[in-house]
Amino acid sequence: MKKLTRRQQEFLKRFLDAYVETSESLHYTTIAKLLGISNVTAYEMLRLLEERGLVEAHFYLPEGDHGPGRSTVRFRPTAEANRILQEVTIKRSEESDWERAKEDLINQLETGDTSDYESLLTNLLARISDRRSPLIFTTEMVTAVILSVATLKDNAAAIGLKERLQNIGLPGEISLSALAGIGSALSLAERTNRHVANFLINESERYQTMLVQMSEDNRRRLSEFARQVAKIINS
Repeated sequence: MKKLTRRQQEFLKRFLDAYVETSESLHYTTIAKLLGISNVTAYEMLRLLEERGLVEAHFYLPEGDHGPGRSTVRFRPTAEANRILQEVTIKRSEESDWERAKEDLINQLETGDTSDYESLLTNLLARISDRRSPLIFTTEMVTAVILSVATLKDNAAAIGLKERLQNIGLPGEISLSALAGIGSALSLAERTNRHVANFLINESERYQTMLVQMSEDNRRRLSEFARQVAKIINS
């Protein structure tokens, strides 16, 4: 199944809404009127969705009207259309939740006490394990690792690492996968918070699993966020 564009997704959603409201298949001119688009646009979009297996066309003949040439072509959604739309709705909801979580973290980093990340880190660890959204979980894990590195203020290696983290995910730089290893390595550093280090080690397998299963778009979002966090901490 080829990916639907945002415009095609929106058309499909509004077509399904109209179908549910009328409880019957619809002529393309009816769709055009309901959506405020031209008849040609509505017909072409319906045929495109038909090719994708999301809409099916059939001949409709009004009850009691059996004259020649009286039938018209109407369209109705397939079961696949409902499944696709449900996936799109869930995805949009998850993206919206992630945007809020991301902005909340950025706001805390920008307005918090830059001399003490321990309290923010403690609050972060208290909720990470309960996260069910892979994107939010990995986002908070990335933040926790970067904050853990930042707490080692006098460690020369940590200072250099903080600089490198500003380019995380870029070609030739530290990868998102490598963050799990960094979290584990913190347990060997002097003056590190053992509770934090052990927590990151325990959650590293889950982090790696979610990272592998993540879409390319979400990995890009996560990398961009990680770079933003690193720059805020270093500023």
